Amino acid sequence: MKGLAKAATSAVNRAEILDANFVRFVELWDDEPGDSPDPARRVHADISLTGNELLELFRAQLLSRHIDLVAREMRARNEGFYTIGSSGHENNAVLGHLTRTTDPAFLHYRSGGFMMARGAKSEDRDVAYDTALSLAASREDPISGGRHKVWGSPDLWVLPQTSTIASHPPKAVGCALAIEQSKRLQLPTPVPRDSIVICSFGDASSNHSTAQGAFNAAQWTAYQQLPAPVLFVCEDNGLGISVRTPGGWVASNFQNRPGLHYMACDGLDVLDTWRATEKAIDLCRTRRVPVFLHMQLVRLMGHAGTDAETDYRTLEDVEGTEASDPLLITAETVMDAGLMTSAQVLDLYESTRERARTAATKAAARPRLDTAKQVMAPMAPVSASKVAAEATRADYEQTREAAFGGASHFPEKAPPRHMAIQINRALRDLMAKYPEMTLFGEDVAAKGGVYTVTTGLANTFRSNRVFNTLLDETTILGLAQGAGSMGLLPFPEIQYLAYVHNAADQIRGEACSLQFFSNGHFANPMVIRIASLGYQKGFGGHFHNDNSFAALRDIPGLVIACPSRGDDAAGMLRTCAALARVDGRVVAFLEPIALYMTKDLFEPKDGKWCFDYPPPDTAVALGSGRLYQPRAQDLTIVTYGNGVRFALQTAAALKKESGARVRVLDLRWLKPLNEKLIAKHAAATGKVLVIDEGRRTGGIAEQIFTVIDEHCGPEVRKARVCGEDSYIPLGDAANLVLPSEADILAAARDLL
Repeated sequence: MKGLAKAATSAVNRAEILDANFVRFVELWDDEPGDSPDPARRVHADISLTGNELLELFRAQLLSRHIDLVAREMRARNEGFYTIGSSGHENNAVLGHLTRTTDPAFLHYRSGGFMMARGAKSEDRDVAYDTALSLAASREDPISGGRHKVWGSPDLWVLPQTSTIASHPPKAVGCALAIEQSKRLQLPTPVPRDSIVICSFGDASSNHSTAQGAFNAAQWTAYQQLPAPVLFVCEDNGLGISVRTPGGWVASNFQNRPGLHYMACDGLDVLDTWRATEKAIDLCRTRRVPVFLHMQLVRLMGHAGTDAETDYRTLEDVEGTEASDPLLITAETVMDAGLMTSAQVLDLYESTRERARTAATKAAARPRLDTAKQVMAPMAPVSASKVAAEATRADYEQTREAAFGGASHFPEKAPPRHMAIQINRALRDLMAKYPEMTLFGEDVAAKGGVYTVTTGLANTFRSNRVFNTLLDETTILGLAQGAGSMGLLPFPEIQYLAYVHNAADQIRGEACSLQFFSNGHFANPMVIRIASLGYQKGFGGHFHNDNSFAALRDIPGLVIACPSRGDDAAGMLRTCAALARVDGRVVAFLEPIALYMTKDLFEPKDGKWCFDYPPPDTAVALGSGRLYQPRAQDLTIVTYGNGVRFALQTAAALKKESGARVRVLDLRWLKPLNEKLIAKHAAATGKVLVIDEGRRTGGIAEQIFTVIDEHCGPEVRKARVCGEDSYIPLGDAANLVLPSEADILAAARDLL
């Protein structure tokens, strides 16, 4: 490139250098254009790109660049709060232009060009002002409401991601598979049935285990000749902040993977980018296969505004990168084609700068979030009356009869049964009620799950709705997110509580954050069934007897349910499904493994832990507990899951030995906790024993104690029996670190 400015020292503002480089390059352009071409005609005979389309791309690229420059100006004035830019990646505008506004997009944070190009397709949207509102953290930001600078739009089908380190590819794959699954189920989809899903990310992020799992899931699907229309776009600038990607690594890593179609382009050249992108989109859309588009790019102005590149790059290296600025190449292409003169390019450049600055000035004056209530508003909606109505809706008798083999076989007409049977019946009931409900995970189909809880469901509802996945929890939760975004009602199963931690960020950083970062425009409704907690006999150890769910309790917006008996499990599942369907909520449904087959309460064969199946017009409301011995005045035991049986056995023993009367509160819902309910029954007796099989540190007993202190004061005496801060060992040694009946009885006696 001609006459590019160079910095004498590393202290020079690289944004100013980049800006000056463009202006000087265009000013020095001395090639005389020929006759003005027809802009409706192709730029070259071997490419479908017309002059008008090239100009549209150029405008989008210029706007993306000036948004980057203005973001730094805003930060310097303390009017903006985000400076990770898209400079050097502007040719992803081609992807935004060539894909449809109904192709769901999960974008890399450097996809400004894409967003400008897709936004230009909407006459009702000023994408520059929308972006400025996001930079300014204004509550009028149309996507996140001022909660984060994200690329997103419900109208343009861009689902927002934050500063993602490849945590979004699993749900992009899930979204692509859900489009195809909806076709097979003959259900309507919110996007056209030939839509594809775009997922962009950086070269460094392509190495992340989460991204690798997504690529593998797409390949695994395609290898079986099943459709997976996802377009992976690797925006390869050779750097992950300061860490260089080895030259040739991305190509060698991806070009020979089975089931994944690899294509590459010079992402600095708008013409080559157009050629490859057009082919990639066509292949993905027509053949419904996963495609990996590798775009070679550069990163300009560092990782973010605070990044001093010369700490890890030579000045010569930085200047060499700036000389490869794709904006210069596009400007040269436009002028060389005779579509604009150098003066017209400069006019457009400066008018675009003014547009971005005007948007920034206007956005900086708009109101921001100023209360915690405003910040949290979209995160955990509860439409109590609508959820209750949906949970108890029973207008599906015909499909119910088909699912159960006739009205005479309805489960509410059967004798009392234990929890595993009642959960199975409840899932069958819900699948009859919701044709969009899908159930999937490891071993859930023909085998019926490790504990046979899903037995028979695959035969009744077939593989379109009940199916096995590959053995990867990240993929399972990614499939669930994608399914939810496409209007399905997913019930993924995670085989054991310990396995959740393999993929916890798919719940924490992705599923539960979407309503927050999209201001409620998007949601990932799902009910995650998890075989959980301790006291399992037969085989165990930590991975099959994990007693701690503290990591789930810390996730904002997540609902945690934990039944202790079969009838409650059925009623709670109905409410969980309603919470997902009505309010888009993510629910973790903890199923106590040790209670799956438990039939007895006080002595063998008493059958007192088997219960009737609740009719379909009943449900267990969110936050409602179950109280045993409500008039007892001597002691309150607060517990959940396995602790409920222990509490009832303890209450019976105390009554027999001393006449003490004990009320037992089964919380049932562990997040959010019903604080008023806990406080009420704590105050009623003045003495509270908490049985918490979770760990001493981080267990739910700590929160329950805090609730009692805040609502009742110090006059209520408290004690807890909880698990030790230990992993669960194999065999009988497990009982040494879990609450025991003897420990519970001793603690209750002390309080009395």
